[in-house]
Amino acid sequence: MLRDRRSERDVFDRLLAAVRAGESRALVVRGEPGVGKTALLEYVTERATGCRVERVTGVQSEMELAFAGLHQLCAPVLGRVERLPAHQRDALCRAIGMMGGPAPDRFLVGLALLGLLAEVAQEQPLVCLVDDAQWFDQASVQALTFAARRLSAESVALVFAARGSDDVAELAGLPELTVTGLPPDDARELLRSALPGPVDEQVLDRIVAETQGNPLALLEVSRGFTSTLAGSFGLPDGSALPVRLEESYRRQLALLPSGTRGLLLIAAAEPVGDPVLVWRAAERLGIGGEAAAPAAAAGLVEIGSRVRFRHPLVRSAIYRAASPEDRQSAHRALAAATDPEVDPDRRAWHAAQAAYEPVEDVAAELERLAHRAQGRGGVAAAAAFLERATQLTPDPARRSARALAAAQAKLEAGAPCTASGLLATAELGSLDELQRARLERVRAQIAFARNRGSDAPPLLLDAAVRLSPLDARQARETYLEALAAAIYAGRTNSGPGVIEAAEAALAAPPPSSPPRPLDLLLDGLAMRYAEGYAAGLPMLRRALHAFRRDRAHEEENGRWLWLACLVAQDICDDETWHALATHHVRLARGVGALKVLPIALTYRAAVHVHAGELTAASTLIEESDAITEATGISSLRSSSLMLAAWRGREAQTVELIEAGVQHATGRGEGRGITLCEYATAVLHNGLGRYPAALVAAQQACAHDDLGLLSWSLSELVEAGARSGRSELAVDALRRLCERTRASDTEWALGIEARCSALLSDGHEADNLYQEAIDRLARCRITVQLARANLVYGEWLRRKGRRGDARERLRTAHEMFTEMEIEAFAQRAARELSATGEQPRSGADPVSSLLTGQERQIAQLAGKGLSNPEIGARLFISPRTVEWHLHKIFAKLNVTSRKQLRG
Repeated sequence: MLRDRRSERDVFDRLLAAVRAGESRALVVRGEPGVGKTALLEYVTERATGCRVERVTGVQSEMELAFAGLHQLCAPVLGRVERLPAHQRDALCRAIGMMGGPAPDRFLVGLALLGLLAEVAQEQPLVCLVDDAQWFDQASVQALTFAARRLSAESVALVFAARGSDDVAELAGLPELTVTGLPPDDARELLRSALPGPVDEQVLDRIVAETQGNPLALLEVSRGFTSTLAGSFGLPDGSALPVRLEESYRRQLALLPSGTRGLLLIAAAEPVGDPVLVWRAAERLGIGGEAAAPAAAAGLVEIGSRVRFRHPLVRSAIYRAASPEDRQSAHRALAAATDPEVDPDRRAWHAAQAAYEPVEDVAAELERLAHRAQGRGGVAAAAAFLERATQLTPDPARRSARALAAAQAKLEAGAPCTASGLLATAELGSLDELQRARLERVRAQIAFARNRGSDAPPLLLDAAVRLSPLDARQARETYLEALAAAIYAGRTNSGPGVIEAAEAALAAPPPSSPPRPLDLLLDGLAMRYAEGYAAGLPMLRRALHAFRRDRAHEEENGRWLWLACLVAQDICDDETWHALATHHVRLARGVGALKVLPIALTYRAAVHVHAGELTAASTLIEESDAITEATGISSLRSSSLMLAAWRGREAQTVELIEAGVQHATGRGEGRGITLCEYATAVLHNGLGRYPAALVAAQQACAHDDLGLLSWSLSELVEAGARSGRSELAVDALRRLCERTRASDTEWALGIEARCSALLSDGHEADNLYQEAIDRLARCRITVQLARANLVYGEWLRRKGRRGDARERLRTAHEMFTEMEIEAFAQRAARELSATGEQPRSGADPVSSLLTGQERQIAQLAGKGLSNPEIGARLFISPRTVEWHLHKIFAKLNVTSRKQLRG
């Protein structure tokens, strides 16, 4: 059948050659059923001499069981799992049910799979063949494609075969090979070779046309060939090709003894291919060992160390051909044969498939096991169990309660549309007041998940009000969610805005004693917006202190650390901002929470930007981008935007700003629009285009967005003072001082002194500039210290004090150059040249010789991280790290990791 697949065979020959040469490859083979995808995988198996081949097949009945497919793939190589880093090993073991514990991060599981494949491939090249990928559970596909996108130099091939008509989103972007039917001449030759005798050419042409050259269809037609077809009578109908193929298999099944058909149905319903389990279930249905012979003789299945069907369509045909009652009997037998201690999840799932009407016992068992399922496959697995439990619940009240729990789980699993449907089911039954309030909260959370705009705050506020007399703890959490949603929406709020949300939150039930960090954060933010900036400061300081010290609510606190970081920025507390952002990254790394880690890295990168550590910020942003690219999580733009604005690279920054405004406007994120306006003001102040900076800063200052207004006001003061709009600068300084004096930190008072100096003269200005430099030197915000030296030097030069000006401008230029803040460095260079001193040109950094990933690896290796640690950080295998290090050593002409430091 493959003799006419020369081009496809060449693709796989090259793939195998690359893997044997130490490279890695990923490939998606697409085509309609029967077109030859499975035969091509067989070809790879035959040609993969010297390679280890692992082959798995997706099973439609297990699509809801998280990591069921991954279990198939990993089972033969689990002996090497101990070689993985601890977090990866534990995540993979929890995913496939080898150990208990909290739900593993699905992307950490993917990273563990990558490491495991790399470990196996160290002994001999590894080829993994994944047939019927469209029927794999989503968690397994995500782990497999995560690994596929990170393969580089591991001697591993991952080949996925999927139906062309089935859209498996996770496979998008991987290299593809589309397999189509044979050309007419080749198809006729294949058909003739399979027919028992000569056939009318018109009949051949008709068959070839109707099968569209599909090889399996041609062979199946030949098996059922009759004299009527030879005489041009009774030609095949024009039904869909998969249906015709399955019908062909059904006809073969009909000729088999009933016991053989029963054995085949059990094998089709059992996804792992475990012959012991199949025979144990068959025994319960009274099927003996003699049932296997007719199936083997018909070439439909092979039962050896594993159960293998001739073609995936055989399995689906067997399962579909069976009556609902027979399918239920097969699942019931499999449930009874499955060890409840070893695999309770799959046992419960078979029992659920066996139920033909609502059964409370089965529903209750699914509900009970939902937590364990979450430990294996995350909340998506729990959601699947709860959804099926809902369907099997006879009592309307219990069904509503389970539907509500399933909706919450589906939302957390990233399926808001399914969650909405389950909420509709929940509303059909009787719910008590607390359940109805929880339902409204989930509905509001769905609105926030779909669009972070102005729709969510009023819904969340209504839910919070409803929860207040029923569950104070949940009510306070919901008020904080509403306030956070309003902060996100900012200027785009069409209904209740931040102030209205804050005023409503002041009426929240009192917190438990002692209050949680999020309780303090809620009260502080409510006072900050409802009663004024200064009024909220004491409580917000308590909240930040609690977030820094409290370790009893790590998981709960981790959800709100992003907001705590914004508060630290807002009150100009650089030490707490640094501590919280650092802890956020450490916490996300420690538990392997790759969904949270990009957010944590983004906020930590912002700390680096303001500390003038732009290279470190760039490294974290690149790491965050690597995660979002590998996982498909929506990327965060804020730190990239700030980094570009401070660097002063105009074209790149303008492009990011335009994209950021478009993205924020589309999602209704007013705070994102303000961030773009602030970045525009920074860019133009750096370039010395003060009127443009003034316009952008005015726009940003029109809204009290958390963590941005004080920054924007300082840009407005400088732009107004430099462009002759002193009245605007004076008003901005007045507004700024209301905040900085309340904050009373070195950062805040240093900015105030610098801005006041810009609007002063004589000894007063001189003293204010000196104060600004002294204060800013005592905090982490180094970019503002460099700017204080710059504006002081500019003022000194205009006053004719060239010697003093040179000292300040030289300091500013050196600081900006070292930090790679290009626009401000050029501004300082122009001023320094005007004093008669030629500024030193910055030397090209050695890292310019390296690619972005090579620079990251070099920096981490220089810090002493091992290859496995670097691989875990950058989501590549240790072997790929080693490969890159060889290239880095050659480029930099070094011979040891110690030489990479600095």
